[in-house]
Amino acid sequence: MGVAEFAESFVPEDAVLTAARARAVEIGVEPISAATGAALKLLAAATRARTAVEIGTDTGVSGLYLLRGMRDGVLTSIDPEAEAQRLARAAFNADGIPTSKARLINGRALDVLPRLTDGAYDIVFCASDRREYPDVLAQVIRLVRVGGLVVFDGVAVAADPSARDAEAGGVRRLLELVKEDGRLSPAVIPVGSGLLAAVVSPVED
Repeated sequence: MGVAEFAESFVPEDAVLTAARARAVEIGVEPISAATGAALKLLAAATRARTAVEIGTDTGVSGLYLLRGMRDGVLTSIDPEAEAQRLARAAFNADGIPTSKARLINGRALDVLPRLTDGAYDIVFCASDRREYPDVLAQVIRLVRVGGLVVFDGVAVAADPSARDAEAGGVRRLLELVKEDGRLSPAVIPVGSGLLAAVVSPVED
């Protein structure tokens, strides 16, 4: 068994997560992997997160992991697919999460993010259209408090030189921007399809 396979099976998923994952398969949505979810929960807990934004609701898999890692927190989840959000709400209800703790906003990320408050969030997780990642990054940095986390899923595609589509291009541009931004201290976490996590640091004079 390789390290990646071991990581995926290390923290077993319960019935609520398993059901949410099955619903994702039914509607053709690809949720984050179990190891990615465990990493998200860890990051949310390590930052003592109370406020989070999720870009890409899927059917609630990633939201469940974030909420379970947060300290009585509130999740704002953005997605243009109403059916996915309906199923996510069902997953949150099954887990006993009050409606007030999971705010679901139906819409495109680049339309919704400008309406959210500057510096009001502890962690922002993005697992959406990778072509938009560079544009989303600019909004995300504005939303996260100093010491908070910016997290993007699906960055492993950048390691494949044969990947030349628009999504791969979006990821590569995202990685360039993150490495060039003095406010960010990044690392790639090799779980699932690759997580990019970066701490937002204060701007130096």
